[in-house]
Amino acid sequence: MKMKFAVIVLIVSCTLVAQDMKRNAAASLFSDFKANRLGDAITIYVMESSQASNQAETKSGRSSGINFGSSLEVGKTPIPNNSLALNSGNSFNGSGGTKSYGVVTTKISATIDSVLSNGNIRIRGSRKIVINGEEQIVHIKGVVRTTDISSENVVYSYNITEAEIIFEGQGMIDSAQKPGLVTKLFHWLF
Repeated sequence: MKMKFAVIVLIVSCTLVAQDMKRNAAASLFSDFKANRLGDAITIYVMESSQASNQAETKSGRSSGINFGSSLEVGKTPIPNNSLALNSGNSFNGSGGTKSYGVVTTKISATIDSVLSNGNIRIRGSRKIVINGEEQIVHIKGVVRTTDISSENVVYSYNITEAEIIFEGQGMIDSAQKPGLVTKLFHWLF
C-alpha cells in the first residue's frame, strides 16, 4: 500500500513539474548555451564570394549602289559616253565585356534584435576598425534559423536570410580612389 502511494505521488509530482523542452533547450546539461533570446550575442563568419561575367558582340553591315550609263551617237559622230555611279556602304563592329570578382572574409559579432513567431531570429551588428587614419565599418543584419547556429554560437553568412552586409571605408585610400573635381566637372559636361 505504501509502495502504490509513493508511485502515485511520484507520477503526480512529475506531471506538475514538467518542463518545456523549447524553453529549457538553452539550459541543457549536454550542450553549450545557444543564442535564442532577445539581446543574446552571436558570432557571424562572413565568407562571401561573387563572380560575374558578361560578354557582348555586335556586327552589322549594309551596302547599296546605283549605276547609270548612257551612250549616244549622232550620225557617224559619237558623243562621249556618260556614266553615273552612286555607291554607299555602312558597317559597324562592336564588342564589349565586363568581369567582376569579389571576396569578403571577416568575423563579426551581432545581437538578436527580435525573435520571430516561427522561432527564427533577426540579428543586427556592426564593427568599426580604424588603422592609421583609415576607417572601415562593417554592418550586418538578417534572419537566422536557430538550427543554423553551431554549438559555439557561430553562424555562417551564407545561412543568413535577407542578409545585408555593408562594408564602408573612409580615409586616404578611399579619397585616392575617387575622381578629382576637374574630372567630375568634365564628366558632368560631357
